[in-house]
Amino acid sequence: MSIQYDVEQLSDSYGVADSFPKDFGYGEEEADIEDSPAPSDSKPRILLMGLRRSGKSSIQKVVFHKMSPNETLFLESTNKIYKDDISSSSFVNFQIWDFPGQVDFFDPTFDYEMIFRGTGALIFVIDAQDDYVEALGRLHLTVSRAYRVNPDINFEVFIHKVDGLSDDHKIETQRDIHQRANDDLADASLEKLHLSFYLTSIYDHSIFEAFSKVVQKLIPQLPTLENLLNIFISNSGIEKAFLFDVVSKIYIATDSSPVDMQSYELCCDMIDVVIDVSCIYGLREDGSGSAYDKESMAIIKLNNTTVLYLKEVTKFLALVCILREESFERKGLIDYNFHCFRKAIHEVFEVGVSSQRPVSSQAVGSPCNKAVAMNGTPRNTV
Repeated sequence: MSIQYDVEQLSDSYGVADSFPKDFGYGEEEADIEDSPAPSDSKPRILLMGLRRSGKSSIQKVVFHKMSPNETLFLESTNKIYKDDISSSSFVNFQIWDFPGQVDFFDPTFDYEMIFRGTGALIFVIDAQDDYVEALGRLHLTVSRAYRVNPDINFEVFIHKVDGLSDDHKIETQRDIHQRANDDLADASLEKLHLSFYLTSIYDHSIFEAFSKVVQKLIPQLPTLENLLNIFISNSGIEKAFLFDVVSKIYIATDSSPVDMQSYELCCDMIDVVIDVSCIYGLREDGSGSAYDKESMAIIKLNNTTVLYLKEVTKFLALVCILREESFERKGLIDYNFHCFRKAIHEVFEVGVSSQRPVSSQAVGSPCNKAVAMNGTPRNTV
């Protein structure tokens, strides 16, 4: 389905996190590389940990199950480990384990070695609106135990519920938590253990941005994807490009230029608009069909000469580009380069699925070399 809009600039507005229909799905007409079966025990595991009522379950429901932030107020407190397999409805292929806040690491029935040994990332959620002294103590206990079992875990700290804080208070809270947490690690001679900190809220896009950073660390093909995006935008006159997981609105890769929050929000809003309109006008009368398929494409022209351009890459991935109107006049060249980029993306993951080893540069270099000349000048083929 193709959609084109001329709209006014969205200024200082956050997209609604639940604007995806909850029954959103894809057609089954075309098998894709993401359909390759993978045993659940071989998938990367992300652990969500923190004290009770810190917001762990709310984060999971908003990001991966399209729950409205206001609906999360009625979630019951987690009282057992909840395992959620994300790979059945999204490109990102991992499991999320939501732990109850009262987990006791000294309980002999808690096999923390088995759990931490298969973990790719551990996210510890701290309620920024609460007294976080106890949370910092639990953070230190958790990461120190996990690090001794598996030093390859990525340790992420979400300083959560910051929507109720002023900008100055956010910065001060992050600085204080960062300082105390690292001091505790230094006192325990764990200076090599690295913590990454993010300010998050389910009421804006910060939680999606933070989860994007976490997931990117679990994608071995990330350097290759970034290189392909750099080649694509530099030879197409594009200012910024994101490779989005359409269901979760996590971007699994972007080019090497800095990400500003407003650009990311605009791209998220565009995905919401495209899927919402497709669900209304793109499905058959009996409700069959797909809201997102290989024909999905959309162009939104803003009133500040900016153009947003969305194209389907796979049934789970979309490329969303930001460019100027004058650059979009070369749409033929952009589409040709995109065709080569899309082919390269498929080859990247086909090689990864078939060999289960890091992709070599030779396996992915040739498709984009077909799109652009080796010296970086677009070919005159359009």
